[in-house]
Amino acid sequence: MAGPGSHWIGQDEVRELLEVMSSGYLFRYGGLDDPRFKHKVYSLEQEFASRCGVRYALATSSGSAALVCALKAIGIGDGDEVIVPAYTFIASYSSVIFAGGIPVLAEIDDSLSLDPADIERRVGPRTKAVMPVHMLGNPCDLDGIGSVAKKHGLRVIEDACQANGGSYKGRKLGGWGDMGTFSLNIFKTVTAGDGGVVVTDDEELYRTAFGFHDQGHSPLRAGVEVGGRSVLGMNFRMNELTGAVALAQLRKIDRLIAVLREKKKRFKEAISGLEGLKFRTLNDPEGECATICTVIFDGPERAALVSRRLGTTTVDRSGWHVYSNMEHFNRYLKERNLPHGKGAYPRTDSLLSRAINLSVGVVDAGLGAGFGINIDSSPREIELAAARFREACRGS
Repeated sequence: MAGPGSHWIGQDEVRELLEVMSSGYLFRYGGLDDPRFKHKVYSLEQEFASRCGVRYALATSSGSAALVCALKAIGIGDGDEVIVPAYTFIASYSSVIFAGGIPVLAEIDDSLSLDPADIERRVGPRTKAVMPVHMLGNPCDLDGIGSVAKKHGLRVIEDACQANGGSYKGRKLGGWGDMGTFSLNIFKTVTAGDGGVVVTDDEELYRTAFGFHDQGHSPLRAGVEVGGRSVLGMNFRMNELTGAVALAQLRKIDRLIAVLREKKKRFKEAISGLEGLKFRTLNDPEGECATICTVIFDGPERAALVSRRLGTTTVDRSGWHVYSNMEHFNRYLKERNLPHGKGAYPRTDSLLSRAINLSVGVVDAGLGAGFGINIDSSPREIELAAARFREACRGS
């Protein structure tokens, strides 16, 4: 079980890795005139920024590290509130907490991402930012979210960890907000096993994020800095081996997304027209990553029955992407007298209890996407998976 990029690991990744290994130089910093230094992380940052249509990209050790760096860059600190969706991976919440802030949860809509109207209800005097999460490769309603953020003077950090390669109205995800963040772990669109990236068009935010990710050092793209430190920081650096794999994968992303969209279209057409269910709303059908196909049933009983027949689960039972399933996070909320446990966000609960995630590119039981197809599925395999889904819905 993994994301689509892991299916396409091959000679490109091997060549990039061998170039680094043969040089014996594994550290991300070095002189560009040093033939031993292959500058894979440096090159990844340059190419990633260009893809997202922004001036700066910062490679990190994980998507979680990318989120923390972005939050610290915009100044999140003691008691600052950040509005996040009630359906997302735990890192969206924990990054806010470890940055010193307080995650304030909001309801999702039929796109399974933040409902702009509910953000408005959650804004308070300590709210400093909103974190739209492009869940399951589907862009959020960035126009709606951006409008609320502008009205209240909030910073926007895009959590695009599950949506690398996606876009909204022709503009790459990650480049819409003040900062964008990505993950390169095994379940994401492209992978280096782990790793992350922060992007921004704001030089000051970039410099602060860079300093935080490397013990306060200024953002020199190549050589090691010797001198003053800009901020107190941590070590969230990416090494050259991770950078090498990530670079090879990034160069495949356009072809990978195109294949996913074609296969999802075929799969979706084959299961369309069934009574009593619909597909989730796509805020930009042309810009989604097509890694997951989500179906929403009229009622939870039918969704539960169909999921059992398929050997999978409804989304509300799918693990650490649902707020009420996160026992450690719910302890944190309870200790602070914040809404917690199932029922705290009823619209989200209702939607997720009626939804099933069908895999297209990301095969992950932790997302409830244990049934479906993958990026390498043949037309015949897609046809058989669709027939099995239709059979599971019959008589339910």
